Amino acid sequence: MSEKKSGALIPAATIMLLRDGDKGLEVFMVVRHHQIDFASGALVFPGGKIDKHDSAPEVRGLCRGAEGLDDTLLALRVGAIREAFEESGVLLAYDNKTGKLVAGSRLDEMESWREPLNRSEKGIAEFLTHFDLELACDMLVPFAHWITPDMMPKRFDTHFYIAVAPEDHVAAHDGGESVDSVWIDPNEAVREAEAGTRTVIFPTRMNLLKLGKSANMEAAFKAAKAEKIVTVLPKVEKRGEGAVLTIPAEAGYAVTEEKLENIMG
Repeated sequence: MSEKKSGALIPAATIMLLRDGDKGLEVFMVVRHHQIDFASGALVFPGGKIDKHDSAPEVRGLCRGAEGLDDTLLALRVGAIREAFEESGVLLAYDNKTGKLVAGSRLDEMESWREPLNRSEKGIAEFLTHFDLELACDMLVPFAHWITPDMMPKRFDTHFYIAVAPEDHVAAHDGGESVDSVWIDPNEAVREAEAGTRTVIFPTRMNLLKLGKSANMEAAFKAAKAEKIVTVLPKVEKRGEGAVLTIPAEAGYAVTEEKLENIMG
C-alpha cells in the first residue's frame, strides 16, 4: 500500500449483505458505537481493517474462490468475511461435512469465537480448521473501491463487496463496535440521512445511492459484475462558493461533487 504525508493507508474491506424484502432490495447495516474512533455513531456496512492473520499462508487453502486472486486481494475478501461475522454474526463459509453453506443452527457454537477474532487473539485459519469450514470467497462480488482523502488524519484503502445473506443466518449487531442494526432499503437509508434521523458518512451514502439503482438482488449483482471498478480518491477543490469535495465521474456515481461543509458539518 502507498504512503502519504498524513500516514500509511490502512487496508480495509466491507460487505454489503443483501436480501430481497417484501418491497425490494434491502441491505444490512449497523450503527457504530459512539466511542469508535472512525465513523462513530454512523450507519455503516459491516467491515473493518484487514488483520495480520487474514494473509497467513495457510488461509489460501481454506478458501473457495481463491484461484486468480493474489495474496492482497484474497486477504481483503478474507477480512471482509471475518469482519461481517464479527459484527453481524453472518458467516459466509461452507461446511466441509455437507459441502453447503454453514447452517444457521451451527452459528451458536461459533459465537464465542467472534470476540477473540475481533481482538486478533485468534486467527481466521485456526477458526476455520477448528470448525472444518471453508470461506466462501466466491460469494463476494466487487462493488467499489474508496481511499480516504489526503486531508484526513487516519486513512483507509477500502474495498466494498456485495454478497447474498444466507436466509437462515440471523444478522444482528455485536453490541460492542456496533450498537444497533437494521435491514433497510438503500434509498430509504439515504432519505433518513437527509432528514437528519440517521448519520451516514459520504462514502456510505454514495454507495447506498449506487446500490439503490437496483430494484432487487438480481439487478444489483448484474450491475456490479458489468461495471468496471474505478478507485475513488476524493479531492478537495477551493472555489468561490467554498471548498468542494469531488469524485471521478467515471466511477459511476450520480453525485460527483458536494460542498465540503455539507459533509464535514
